[in-house]
Amino acid sequence: MPPLSHFAWPFFTESHRQFGPALTNWADKEAGQYIDHSDVDKSCRALVRALGKAGWLRAVVPAMYGGLSEKLDVRTLCAAREILAWFDSLADFAFAMQGLGTGSISLFGNDETKAKYLPPVRDGLHIAAFALTEPEAGSDVSALATTATKDGPAHVRINGIKTWISNGGIADHYVVFARTGEAPGAKGLSSFIVDADTPGLEVTGRINVIAPHPLATLRFSGCRVPLTNRLGNPGEGFKVAMATLDIFRSTVAAAALGLARRAFHEMSERAATRKMFGAPLADLQLTQAALADSAIDIDAAALLVYRAAWEKDRGAARITRQASTAKAFSTEMAQRVIDRAVQLFGGNGVRVGVKVEALYREIRALRIYEGATEVQKLIVAREVMKARETTQRQAAE
Repeated sequence: MPPLSHFAWPFFTESHRQFGPALTNWADKEAGQYIDHSDVDKSCRALVRALGKAGWLRAVVPAMYGGLSEKLDVRTLCAAREILAWFDSLADFAFAMQGLGTGSISLFGNDETKAKYLPPVRDGLHIAAFALTEPEAGSDVSALATTATKDGPAHVRINGIKTWISNGGIADHYVVFARTGEAPGAKGLSSFIVDADTPGLEVTGRINVIAPHPLATLRFSGCRVPLTNRLGNPGEGFKVAMATLDIFRSTVAAAALGLARRAFHEMSERAATRKMFGAPLADLQLTQAALADSAIDIDAAALLVYRAAWEKDRGAARITRQASTAKAFSTEMAQRVIDRAVQLFGGNGVRVGVKVEALYREIRALRIYEGATEVQKLIVAREVMKARETTQRQAAE
């Protein structure tokens, strides 16, 4: 079972302290029965339905639409991803994408779109997706080439290709970012909700990766979308994307934390029970160093994750630096911890069916998606320099 002692930290409230153990108990008893890694589409659909039926997806929508909190509570989102990732990465994925695929709607949707799209996602009846990345535009959002051009007074036509889209092919709606041309670069983007059955929307290919989950390339060929499905104002697509990622980058870090905690559990058990040279591995100083390094890494990551989430929940308009710091450190940390676990298992560490082998494949993508580690470092450096300039300006005044 995942450790829950950190819920006593002052970052959390009593509601969080109740949420963590309750989700842990549910996941321990229920989640595994819905997971078949040979059929990820079926598994994700089943997990979404189960998470919705059990009420856990209430965490991804605001209270006005049946959610847990008045607004998205980032500590709850992080706690859920940490716990679910400890059990299985597909369980984490199913939960996370319901949040990411509706986060922009919760933050920027009008009353009509919120009422239409949020309740079915909350109940696990609809699957959500976030369509930002393109073949030539990933972390550089300003390079998006997909277009949305006016088609009469109340619609746009969307044309372009999106790729590496999680839940691609099984989603009921996509939050799509496209160039509307109000200004050059990032200032000329807008975002729209596109229903999966919209004429002109085609899944052109599924993408197979080392830790399988639903991924696809999408083609938009003259998809006619009502302007009421736009999120925010014209030209605010970059703002919508960054505000959404500002929340969910912290949750990626939390998922990495969950994977690292599971690896640490596995390596601790291995160190205590595996004999070498007539004694447990844990008696060897090099093993002790690996355990100590991993414990320190995990504690540091947890503090960064929940500091970022706490700052957002207490009212910070943006947590760009904190979220990027948490994601960069936690995903790299988890890679280190899981690698140590594989090494400690020896040959069994690379055998299919052994948990640490699965963890080794599962962690790799987290260092890339929602902004690779290198991009997070650029963001942190930029925020550091902005803070310096602000301090100097205030001193001069």
